[in-house]
Amino acid sequence: MALKYDDRGLIPAIIQDDDSGEVLTLFWMNDEAVRQTAESRQVWRYSREHQKLMRKGETSGNYLNVRRV
Repeated sequence: MALKYDDRGLIPAIIQDDDSGEVLTLFWMNDEAVRQTAESRQVWRYSREHQKLMRKGETSGNYLNVRRV
C-alpha cells in the first residue's frame, strides 16, 4: 500500500494501545520516520518544531514499541 504524503512530505500517524485501542497520540511522520519505525519497531516521528527526526522516548524515556501497523 502506498502512503499519501501531504505537500510538506508528511503523514499523520495515530498511535494506539494495542490491547485497549486507546488513542495515545498523533505524530507526524515523513518517509524517513516511516522507514525507521518499520526497521526498528520503535516509533519515530518528524518534529515540525525542531525540523528533525526524533525517536519517541529520547527525552522522556517513554519509548513506544510497534506491534503492528
